[in-house]
Amino acid sequence: MQRRTFIKAFALSASVISMGLAFSAQAADTIKVGIMHSLSGTMAISETPLKDVALMTIADINAKGGVLGKQLEPVVVDPASNWPLFAEKARQLLSQDKAAVVFGCWTSVSRKSVLPVFEELNGLLFYPVQYEGEEMSPNVFYTGAAPNQQAIPAVEYLMSEDGGAAKRYFLLGTDYVYPRTTNKILRAFLHSKGVQDKDIEEVYTPFGYSDYQTIVSNIKKFSAGGKTAVISTINGDSNVPFYKELANQGLKATDVPVVAFSVGEEELRGIDTKPLVGNLAAWNYFESVDNPTNKAFVAEWKAYAKAHKLPNADTVVTNDPMEATYVGIHMWAQAVEKAGTTDVDKVRAAMAGQTYKAPSGFTLTMDATNHHLHKPVMIGEIEGNGQFNVVWQTDAPVRAQPWSPFITGNDKKSDEPVKMASN
Repeated sequence: MQRRTFIKAFALSASVISMGLAFSAQAADTIKVGIMHSLSGTMAISETPLKDVALMTIADINAKGGVLGKQLEPVVVDPASNWPLFAEKARQLLSQDKAAVVFGCWTSVSRKSVLPVFEELNGLLFYPVQYEGEEMSPNVFYTGAAPNQQAIPAVEYLMSEDGGAAKRYFLLGTDYVYPRTTNKILRAFLHSKGVQDKDIEEVYTPFGYSDYQTIVSNIKKFSAGGKTAVISTINGDSNVPFYKELANQGLKATDVPVVAFSVGEEELRGIDTKPLVGNLAAWNYFESVDNPTNKAFVAEWKAYAKAHKLPNADTVVTNDPMEATYVGIHMWAQAVEKAGTTDVDKVRAAMAGQTYKAPSGFTLTMDATNHHLHKPVMIGEIEGNGQFNVVWQTDAPVRAQPWSPFITGNDKKSDEPVKMASN
């Protein structure tokens, strides 16, 4: 009797082990990819399209055979525009979900929140948005612009005859690290060009701010002192009431041009842009750029939006951070194929010098030392249809300077990230 019971128990145990092994093998057949963007809260207007374009890109890679013969399995989390929650979600993706890589964040405060987690757990984050620089990490690949790939060229354009030859500058931003650090860099740059502090005004508003009546009135008063331009680092849904107030008060680009660093096609969607025609944005890509690679990218996105019944699918647009997300996912996939593994240390090494023909029309290169993309710089004017007409661009991609030369002491800093010890 005991022998029979033992045999049954052994058979049951063997069956359970067999099922467990089968489950493990099945689980190992996919590579988990984290997508960490705010799908609610003040940043949802900007970040939700990045989640969707990431899913589109992953679906495209899977349709072509996946990576290392395995399908990519997206794991989507919503940190809800809550900066501490970003760190919790990052830890979840790396520790519990075992994501091989994470694509995510928009604001610098969210990136700063997750950075210690990625460095502690030796995870990989691809960050797709322009930022203030002053940071490098072996655990982050920065596919958005550094200040010398966006902010500095934009102000140089405003100073030029083509850009209106501005003499006074109103720096308006959301109150957090990216606008404040960018404006610190820009103030030092303006000083180097002979602009005095009396000709620079600096104003910050909280996330989600909506009452711009007084601020726009103050911009008009400030502009009475000479040819003025507004440099906007407003982020998220606050851009909608700001641009509406410009229109309400009749402040036109011919009087006081606004150049924005966080306003693209998505933020303008749903706004009457006719009163804003001629205002500017500085990016590394616009939907309107005319080349075959971009036409295919835009067509794929519009088809994906309709097929997946995204909100307002008939009017979806592409923008710069979406392109950076798309490029980053493809580069990571290429690096994994080159490394033959998803091991973080080996993928990090394989990312050095990766190239990709981007929708911008340029072949982008991942810098072998500083983990930033070499990117073209473009300045576009808002058109009545919510698109941008590119009025100026560089001839070739520009190498990023993570440590701005306009910050004291940066001349002593290397642009090569500290190497992480292998686990």
